[in-house]
Amino acid sequence: MIQIFTLAGLAVGTTTAYTIHPDRLVQIKDTIAAGATWEVGANDRFGSSPPGSFRNLLGTFKNNTAQVIHQAVERGEMTRFLYDPSLAIPASFDSATNWPHCAETINDIRDQSNCGCCWAFAGAEAGSDRMCIATKGRLLLPLSAQDVCFNSNVAGCQGGQIDTPWTFLNHHGAVSGGQYNDTGAFGGGFCSSFSLPHCHHHGPQGNDPYPAEGTPGCPSEHSPKGPKQCDAQSTGSHTNYTTDKYSFNGTVITASGEQAIQQAIMLGGPVETAFSVYSDFENYVSGIYEQKTGKVEGGHAVRFVGWGVDQGTKYWRVANSWNPHW
Repeated sequence: MIQIFTLAGLAVGTTTAYTIHPDRLVQIKDTIAAGATWEVGANDRFGSSPPGSFRNLLGTFKNNTAQVIHQAVERGEMTRFLYDPSLAIPASFDSATNWPHCAETINDIRDQSNCGCCWAFAGAEAGSDRMCIATKGRLLLPLSAQDVCFNSNVAGCQGGQIDTPWTFLNHHGAVSGGQYNDTGAFGGGFCSSFSLPHCHHHGPQGNDPYPAEGTPGCPSEHSPKGPKQCDAQSTGSHTNYTTDKYSFNGTVITASGEQAIQQAIMLGGPVETAFSVYSDFENYVSGIYEQKTGKVEGGHAVRFVGWGVDQGTKYWRVANSWNPHW
């Protein structure tokens, strides 16, 4: 298993039928004028609000992630992954294609609800992926974001750091657990599924059936208490919180730099990453995102599952935790 610190990028013109906040309209026009090659557009949740309205979901503490990881390395809690120039790196790589027996977990896109626990979701997701890969598909199941988010960090929805999930997994282990109401790729029966509801996240509504953040059905969430026993719906070997624990031996690894991150993924699977989010990311619709306008609103954690090149532009293949409709 591995966690990393790096900067990530993804890429925006659509129209909308409602009134766009004048500051956002200026930002969209400025973003397009700045040469954005990605599709830019307003959305139902944030279109009528000024830029920066999504900062409550950005639960990775900004500006000190590098320092936290540096201190962890100095304390011996993690080691740095070193780039090996003898290992060739392909122009494109997709973890789900490379490890098809683990594609179900690698392609599982979860939903953090209206809660700033992206740091826990990215860790639980990448941990699930790498556990499956390390066991050659024997342990193909989701690790519980509910357990990681609310038992490893008292702040929970109020934010955390990307080293926390890996320390928790290493020292305590996490139980199994799927998505809200046992939705998602794996269905139900696991120990502790996520307890907060699905929400529509940033971007045009499209066919997303969920209520927008801050509206009825998707309130701003406060952290519930961490689970101490399994859900009533759990079955089989996943009914005992004490024994339904999944961990790993060894150390946590941190990688930085394009080539080192690529090799870390090639050798073990998806990794967790944190990046600084600018307000123009609220207007992302599709394509290869690159920041063009706006100020930093916070830090966000996601999974890197691969990379590629599109018409000469390199990109990271990113799995977010804002449900599959985003």
